[in-house]
Amino acid sequence: MNKEFLLGYDIGTSSVKASLVDVETGAIVATTFYPEQEAPIIAKQLGWAEQEPAMWWENLVAATKKLAADHDMKAVKAIGISYQMHGLVCIDKNLEPLRPSIIWCDGRAVPYGNAAFEAIGGEQCLSHLLNSPGNFTASKLAWVKENEPEIYEKIYKIMLPGDYIAMKLSGGVVNTTISGLSEGMFWDFKEQKVSVDVMTYFGFSNDLIPEIVPTFAVQSEVCEAVATELGIPVGTPIAYRGGDQPNNALSLNVMNPGEIAATGGTSGVVYGVLGEVNYDPKSRVNTFAHVNYSPTLTRLGVLLCINGTGILNAWIKRNIAPEGVSYNDMNSLAEQIPIGCEGLSIIPFGNGAERVLQNKEVGCSMHGINFNVHKKAHFLRAAQEGIVFSFKQGIDIMREMGMTITNIHAAYANMFLSPMFCRTLASVTGATIDLYETDGGVGAAKGAGIGAGIYRDSNEAFSTLKHISIIAPDEKNKEAYLSAYNLWLSRLGKVAND
Repeated sequence: MNKEFLLGYDIGTSSVKASLVDVETGAIVATTFYPEQEAPIIAKQLGWAEQEPAMWWENLVAATKKLAADHDMKAVKAIGISYQMHGLVCIDKNLEPLRPSIIWCDGRAVPYGNAAFEAIGGEQCLSHLLNSPGNFTASKLAWVKENEPEIYEKIYKIMLPGDYIAMKLSGGVVNTTISGLSEGMFWDFKEQKVSVDVMTYFGFSNDLIPEIVPTFAVQSEVCEAVATELGIPVGTPIAYRGGDQPNNALSLNVMNPGEIAATGGTSGVVYGVLGEVNYDPKSRVNTFAHVNYSPTLTRLGVLLCINGTGILNAWIKRNIAPEGVSYNDMNSLAEQIPIGCEGLSIIPFGNGAERVLQNKEVGCSMHGINFNVHKKAHFLRAAQEGIVFSFKQGIDIMREMGMTITNIHAAYANMFLSPMFCRTLASVTGATIDLYETDGGVGAAKGAGIGAGIYRDSNEAFSTLKHISIIAPDEKNKEAYLSAYNLWLSRLGKVAND
């Protein structure tokens, strides 16, 4: 029997990743990315960040051709797309971008979102949008409307990065999803339609919103020109798309209320699934429609972004760790130090704190240093504990929102390669941690299998997900972990209130 593949694309800020998955076995056949150096970000002013949509497409073509060098792309049966969230792509009637995309890390739209929050009303925004309009896609479009009116007048449709890639693959089919609209602050969860409040306040026409299609469905098909260019069969269904964080949760089969997906790369994310419409009244987390949300099935993704994760560990490696040690060596040295680091705490927010501290900038700081006790290894452990404690803080917010959390899913990568990190997170949260081998491109590929009807559901799609290990809470030392966390939390409170 000839092999059949699912193809997943992950449209990231630094590169486009392409992954092939064997339909029958669920095995990862190949993964590649392009470019090998980080893709450029256009920053015309401080705090701005833009990328050319055409560059994403060029990178996708290049990544696909790398796969095609060793694999028969005619065996591809469906395509899924994961993408960097919150970006704004504006196209004209010829389906051409009118300007570079304003991407997720661009901060220019903050004043527009804040003004909308005040004008619409905090309670109205939080109860209907589940967030403040903040710096999301709708606010970015408001910036274009005010500052580039000649471009705004030419806009035919607005899109998210994944919508643009789907359009290019299909040769011109323009559509979007509820999940995508919710991440842009266009979706009203109470009314279950495009938000009248947002569209009216900003003066947007509903005509700018593309047709809405299900997240898992045959949304469009590969056109003849693209099929020729990529070697993929004409008519191959484009059957799934999701923002990178919801898609990461999908890749870990996190679909049901109370399940958590966590990542610990340069920045960290805790992403939990909520089964009822709810929000944090202090707006410390973001809430979007999860990939399996529908008007008849409430599945919300509650997202906490922690900027001081792997970047803090890397800083510790460069500046404090003994010369020449590896990350594995650092983990071993940290293991030699007692829980709580004998009173040493590190606040990890040196790369910003996102919403968890209600937009307060507290930076990174070290507390309780004792010159007679603490050595380099203490700082190695204190950094990892500080990162874990910031995860714990976010998980507690989710519990306040009514989420029952007993299990955390994570890819076996980055910070989750450290046994001490995993054990500390399990022990301080009381949740069991399951580690898997997966990535975003693989999640998108399997999502396409669900959308195309190749798999019945996510349980079948991820039945072959490779399970690496289980880390249970250390009940014997539970009090020591909680004592260290409470000391850290009290120190964070003092810093945040200075």
